[in-house]
Amino acid sequence: MALVLVAGLAACATKPMSDEERANQIVQAAQMTVEKFKASGDQPMDEYRALLPQAQGIVIFPGVIKGGFVFAAEGGSGVLLAKDASGRWGYPAFYLMASGSIGLQVGAQVGDVILLVFSQDAVAAIIESQGKLGADLGLIVGTVGAGVEASTTGNVGADVLAFTQGIGMFAGGSLEASALIRRNDLNEAFYGQAIGPADIVLKGNAQNSAADSLRAALDAQ
Repeated sequence: MALVLVAGLAACATKPMSDEERANQIVQAAQMTVEKFKASGDQPMDEYRALLPQAQGIVIFPGVIKGGFVFAAEGGSGVLLAKDASGRWGYPAFYLMASGSIGLQVGAQVGDVILLVFSQDAVAAIIESQGKLGADLGLIVGTVGAGVEASTTGNVGADVLAFTQGIGMFAGGSLEASALIRRNDLNEAFYGQAIGPADIVLKGNAQNSAADSLRAALDAQ
């Protein structure tokens, strides 16, 4: 009997996470990242807090993991949200940040990344294409954060401004080489229907109360 119980517990411990559980975990981690950026005393986060009200879209990647130049699939998953006509944050679509350099140079390092998107056209460009953030989408990307000089001079006119925080240095590279890839599997699992980012983010055709705390955290900032 004891052996059966132990075997059952071991099976539960190794049970793979479902897409729905993974999606909910990412949303919760995104909320924690937003709250952590809000509470941070780091000088670059002052700029983040000042610019967030101007943003029309936001992409949140909690706990991006990088060893050398390779992203772990789980660590690179995050969410994209945009403001609706009333100026409130809508519901998230799931994305994976892939390839390119995010500035981590040596060893396995972890950090949070938030991209502020400053126009609806830039939000639409991210949704309509899965190309690289910079030239492929026709967007100007600036970076502020750990290991990056906190100067706005080079970021004037940026369509997307990236803020980074975490263990290790986000220096020596550029987010312009990174692509945002749709996670339609997680979108379907989270909303219970096959639905793409345009319907979720631009048209507001999907809702899930599990994201309400994340939306409230953004609205409160």
